[in-house]
Amino acid sequence: MVRVPLTPADRERGERLGRLLREARGERSLADVAGAAGISAETLRKIETGRIPTPAFFTVSALAGALRLSMDELVVAAAPMSEEPDAQAV
Repeated sequence: MVRVPLTPADRERGERLGRLLREARGERSLADVAGAAGISAETLRKIETGRIPTPAFFTVSALAGALRLSMDELVVAAAPMSEEPDAQAV
């Protein structure tokens, strides 16, 4: 299976998601949060550093529960940045 290369926007979204998760984790250890979410500490580390910029929905949902974040907060964090309106669409 060939993976489609990530766009710069995909990478940037992953970095924003990772930043939000790191901030929400606060002083809790990676292992503690990963265990509560049912994922490995290495997977959480990769998500937080943007090396997995598009984690599976169920992984994100489990992390939201473990960190007591709403899915709405995560959607906002991972939403594409607004683009300039297309001049031809006006």
